[in-house]
Amino acid sequence: MRRQYLLASAAAIALAAPAFAAEPPPYVPPPAPIFTWTGLYIGGQIGGAWGRDPTVVSGFVPPILFFSGFNNNPSGVIGGAHIGYNLQINQWVAGIEGTVDGTSLSRTSIDPFTAMAVRTREQVQGSVRGRLGIAFDRVLIYGTGGAAFTGIDNDYFDTTGFVTGFPGTLERVSRTRSGWTAGGGLEYALTDAWSIGAEYRYSDFGHYVDYPFAFFVPLGGLFAVQHHLTEHQVQFRFSYKFVTSPFAPVAAKY
Repeated sequence: MRRQYLLASAAAIALAAPAFAAEPPPYVPPPAPIFTWTGLYIGGQIGGAWGRDPTVVSGFVPPILFFSGFNNNPSGVIGGAHIGYNLQINQWVAGIEGTVDGTSLSRTSIDPFTAMAVRTREQVQGSVRGRLGIAFDRVLIYGTGGAAFTGIDNDYFDTTGFVTGFPGTLERVSRTRSGWTAGGGLEYALTDAWSIGAEYRYSDFGHYVDYPFAFFVPLGGLFAVQHHLTEHQVQFRFSYKFVTSPFAPVAAKY
């Protein structure tokens, strides 16, 4: 009896074996790809800027030789667009970025000696910078620095006629300045493509001299205004990274 039972059990196992062998293994999806900051990105930024433009007025209007000065501290809104590329190696992220901003940075001040009104306005600003940072998964802390460019309008209004001899004379001097900029920021990746952040930068556009009212200053006279514009800016940023999608996993069909 026992022998018949054992033979029946062996036969049942033998019949079931092909069925077990025919079952496919369960599908195990591949692990999700690790987030990376590597890639080309574009975006926008908006914030505020404030500057310092110590202004020195000097001249010789026969027979008077004079020197005067005042601090012109323009401020305003600054915002625009950026484009860049990052390369991440382990935790380190290196990249390059270019920006262009429109600004309302302006201020009008009065020279205490000549009573001349001077209005300084920055209308556009740009930069080309390197970036180097360290990533903690979706958080990026970085420093940045490079070249900066700006367009500056200086309006000179001779309210009393002291310089030109004609009260109310107005002249605008426009110029493009280059300099350097440096700062740092923080970014957080909301998704593989979208990130937000904040950035601070300091810019120095160097010394330059304007010679307004050259036509009006009497022969043998000289009138010059020296500027040195430096600027702080804080901006909120948002960026879109062009993600190179990995191949989607394909489940085997049986």
